[in-house]
Amino acid sequence: MSNFVAELLGTAILILLGNGVVAGVVLKGTKNNGSGWIVITIGWALAVTFAVFSVGHISGAHLNPAVTLALAVTGQFDWALVPTYLLAQMLGAILGSLFVFLHYLPHWSVTEDPESIRACFCTTPAIIHTPGNLISEFIGTFVLLFGLSALGVGKFADGLNPLVVGLLVLAIGHSLGGTTGYAINPARDLGPRIAHALLPIPGKGPSDWAYAWIPVVAPILGGMAGAFTYRALLM
Repeated sequence: MSNFVAELLGTAILILLGNGVVAGVVLKGTKNNGSGWIVITIGWALAVTFAVFSVGHISGAHLNPAVTLALAVTGQFDWALVPTYLLAQMLGAILGSLFVFLHYLPHWSVTEDPESIRACFCTTPAIIHTPGNLISEFIGTFVLLFGLSALGVGKFADGLNPLVVGLLVLAIGHSLGGTTGYAINPARDLGPRIAHALLPIPGKGPSDWAYAWIPVVAPILGGMAGAFTYRALLM
């Protein structure tokens, strides 16, 4: 039960702070409106850092089905715990999205662009190109799990590991995130997309379900490939 609660709250914190910075940048009338991509990538990196700090000592702070499944298929995580972690991560992502909605409550109605509103919840590719979008999400999550595997065998001072994880996410965002918005986490995209569809958000458009499978499937496959590659070549 403590693992379930930790993954739920950790993922909720991740989404609140991560999608919160997106909302601050793209919604009309905020004090950081228009501050740009660098602010978003730094905000997401800090969101990951704080979320991992918060619950890492309890559940390991997966906060991402791609991480949970990659660890399970490489024998580093008990398959019996996988359903609990995946459910907690999805519910946590929806909960975090609800808090984003409430926090920015007066800003939805003054934001005319439905795509900007949707961006506060889930990802959209810069150019719609199914093979390219799949490859981008695959590579981004490959790097994430390859990097996390390296961090797992590295020696860091107590408490430093979450900061290094955040820096890894920052690097992915800067270098690889401009194509699809670097979901690299099925729960991070699907949970908020469900929230976007269900919440009474003024001026919202469709939730783009035609694209929704890509940031679910590609991160799972990329994460498994990244973890397998590190273990096969470097361990």
